[in-house]
Parts: sequence; structure tokens; C-alpha cells
Amino acid sequence: MNQLLNDPGTWLENILIILPGILIALTFHEYAHGKVASWLGDPTPFEQGRLTLNPLPHIDWIGFIMLMFAGFGWAKPVQVDPRRFSGIGIKKGMMLVSLAGPGMNLLLALIGMIAFRIIIPYQGTEWGNMIKQLLEPLVTINLVLCAFNLIPVPPLDGSKILAGLLPDSGARLIYSLEPYGFAILLVLIITNVTGYILGPIVQFLASVLQALVF
Repeated sequence: MNQLLNDPGTWLENILIILPGILIALTFHEYAHGKVASWLGDPTPFEQGRLTLNPLPHIDWIGFIMLMFAGFGWAKPVQVDPRRFSGIGIKKGMMLVSLAGPGMNLLLALIGMIAFRIIIPYQGTEWGNMIKQLLEPLVTINLVLCAFNLIPVPPLDGSKILAGLLPDSGARLIYSLEPYGFAILLVLIITNVTGYILGPIVQFLASVLQALVF
């Protein structure tokens, strides 16, 4: 994404190219969390107006600006009440809700690659090149968002996914890190540990999707 902002062309043009990908990735990610929670019996996301594909209820403006200009950021987390899940335990329910966000981003990346495959014969045309410009960041942003959220550090989805797979003692340990999660995550970002983690994950996910589509 940062490379895209440094490409030739005006600043505004580059922002407009990545903006649809960011809005789609964040909106569908949070919507997926809310939808799965709703399926499990928790009406909290509906009550708070989060079961919508309108981006505005999902945007945290500080996180959005950070994502646009710093390459990392966040949306407004969907609040769920696992005590209201029906027919499923809290730990397993939270794991499924958490899986929904990265899973949706992976699905969007796959759809973007399929669309990219469809327009390959038309890349020499003006409209084909324009669509390609929009699809490339859409795929990249969704893959990065998927991989980033799989990092098992609270409050990221990966922590709740891991907690759902561990025994209760391990899950309690993961949740005990929540008060320190943001600080841990900030250190990982500043020291670029996240970069070393995300690179291989994004490349692996991209290679899998490419193998499916091309």
C-alpha cells in the first residue's frame, strides 16, 4: 500500500485508487463478525446497527486515517455478548465470530483475483487498466488485513481463534493478555516484527489463491 502511495501520479489519484479497497475490506470484515454473532443468537450487533454494509457505522476515523497513510490501522470493533450465544459455548462461539473477519477478507481477495483473471484479455483497454488498478489494492489490502488479524495478540482475531483451540487454562492465559495487547502490538509494529510475520503469510495466501484461480 505504501508503495502505491509512492507511485507516480497525484496524491489524490493514489488515494482514490486504494480507498475502495480499504472501505470494502474494513466494512465486510466487521459485518462478517456481526453476522456470525447474530447467527449464533447474539442480537448485540443488530441492536447497535452493525449488521450493515454501509461503511460509516464500521469506521473508526483515527484507525481509518492511520490505515490510509501509515499502512496499518483498525475499524470500529463489533461488540458481541457471548453470554447470549445459543447452543454453543462461549469459547467456541467467540472463535467462530473471530474467524469470520479474516475469512471474509480471504474471500474478498479470492473474488478480486477471479475478477482480475476475467479482465486479463482486456488489460490493453482503458477500462480494463482502470479496473486492474482498483483490483490490485483490493486483493492486497484484504490479504494483509486477513494475515494481520490472524496474529494471536489481543485484541486481534487471532488471539480469540487461538483461545478457542487451546484448553481452558491456555484460553485464560490468552485473555489475561488483553490489558497489555495494544502495547504488545505497538511494539511489534514499531520493531517491524509484524512485517516479518505478515510477509510470508501474505505470500502463502496469495500463492494459494493464485493456484485456485490461474
